[in-house]
Amino acid sequence: MRTALHQSHLDAGGKMVDFHGFELPIWYSSIPEEHLATRNAAGLFDVSHMGFFRFSGKGVRSWLSSIATQEYLNFTSGRCGYTHFLDHEGRIIDDMIFAVTSDAEIHASGCSSWQDSGASVVLGVPNASMVGAMWEHFHKYLPADGSITIENLSDETSILALQGPNSPAILADVLGEENVIARFKGQAIRSNDLGISGWIQGTGYTGEAGVEIFVPNRDAPGLWSALLGAGAPFGLVPVGLGARDTLRLEKGYLLSGQDFLWPGLGIEPDAALPDGFLSRDSAETAVPYGLDIEHDFVGRERVLASLESGPRWDGLICLERGPSPRPGHAVLSSEAEDAEPLGYVTSGGPSPSLERKGIAMAYLEGAEQGQEVWIQASPRRRVRAQVCRPPFV
Repeated sequence: MRTALHQSHLDAGGKMVDFHGFELPIWYSSIPEEHLATRNAAGLFDVSHMGFFRFSGKGVRSWLSSIATQEYLNFTSGRCGYTHFLDHEGRIIDDMIFAVTSDAEIHASGCSSWQDSGASVVLGVPNASMVGAMWEHFHKYLPADGSITIENLSDETSILALQGPNSPAILADVLGEENVIARFKGQAIRSNDLGISGWIQGTGYTGEAGVEIFVPNRDAPGLWSALLGAGAPFGLVPVGLGARDTLRLEKGYLLSGQDFLWPGLGIEPDAALPDGFLSRDSAETAVPYGLDIEHDFVGRERVLASLESGPRWDGLICLERGPSPRPGHAVLSSEAEDAEPLGYVTSGGPSPSLERKGIAMAYLEGAEQGQEVWIQASPRRRVRAQVCRPPFV
């Protein structure tokens, strides 16, 4: 499959690869260059492969709260958040960024038809590989009275992520100050010189200031071109999947299918890991947001048990040069030949922001913050590292 920006990527020299069935750029110039541009100036990403769902109806926030680790009732209209969805055994199916809004705001955005129910509306962005699975999961829990409606807007919507410290200035130039939105806020795109409608929210997966912009496919190429043109004096560059991965790794953000993998999909992880190693609950990920344990939700029992004891998703920063940590590498408590693994790396690589020092995330059992460990980075080489909590930068 191709996004509406496919030709734009080719025109910019993008190196195209297959990613969950989509033909997307892994880089344009180089991963380190695009990474550092985003950290220091600004980067523009095509994330149209992600899903886009609209949930509406009376009691929609209460309903979502019953099947999500986040308490949606704590979110007023115009706010965004992050959550996990678990199965009955407490295993993460997917994570999702969402926005709480209203029928009136959705009507202004053009994202869906006007209903004027007076009820809340929730927009959600499931991961690319999980759109089908999450569609089925949500429908399994729909109330029998038809009070909740779900719309899949994925195929008709393009998503552009403008990220980096200069992104507010670029956004103001292209769409006007009224569309420069604060972190984890969301709104319909206000009147602008491009004449486009859609949804904009202060989210992204880089850890930098920025927004994600949801527009009809027909408007995506024009918006992409306008942002790159206005952003050139601010150091804006197009960014591929490679730097998107290193940027999220430096902040310790989970990647679906790599840092957790729902067994219900019936697929094996790319890395060589013990059976079921990526079947995790929210407590094991140790993500310090997205979990409100005070409310009842599907899978809560396992999460409560894991809060008491169990492995944790910890950061590792290499203390010496050597092969970069990669998914599947064992993490050992000592250099001894017969040392037992404390766990395994799920995400890792050289950090462009730290002069290519090796960093990683791993599920570890019984490790302490500050503890020195050894990563089996190759059959003949162990690299000394320290357990830490992300972010790394």
